[in-house]
Amino acid sequence: MIDPATAPSNVTVYRGVDDLSAAVGVELGPTDWLTMTQDRIDAFADATEDHQWIHVDPSRASESPYGATIAHGFLTLSLVPHFMSSLRRFDRVRMGLNYGLDKVRFPAAVPSGARLRGRMRLDGVEPLPSNGVQLTTTITIEVEGNAKPACVATLVSRYSFHDTAEGDDRSQSDD
Repeated sequence: MIDPATAPSNVTVYRGVDDLSAAVGVELGPTDWLTMTQDRIDAFADATEDHQWIHVDPSRASESPYGATIAHGFLTLSLVPHFMSSLRRFDRVRMGLNYGLDKVRFPAAVPSGARLRGRMRLDGVEPLPSNGVQLTTTITIEVEGNAKPACVATLVSRYSFHDTAEGDDRSQSDD
């Protein structure tokens, strides 16, 4: 849950199914830049037991075509909730969950030290019972100075909203 008092000021707030339906096709972003540090890459390698040299050996990776270590593709993908919560928030949400991914691609590598930012577009809103929706959202994670994005993912998520009469003001970001 995101605290409305500390949410970024430029975040788009959706208060229900009608707001979301009106936003289909609208692009949000870009976010602020986030630097991909070697510490973050190493921590991800430790968490996933993926210590391939291209990720964790700066000396050896300096001789690779990238000239440096690169982030794991799944590390880049794992930043989707960070970027999405910087762009949108849901008010009056009873519950939200990730339902899955329809498509994920990693067109460009992310060298250690590179800066990333996100953009997103709401592609579809499918009504569900009990004031719920299934959203299809495309998020693009860009690498500063690179024409190709680091990651393009189509995320499917589900949200259930409180009825208007309930007047609940709780907020939730994407996770």
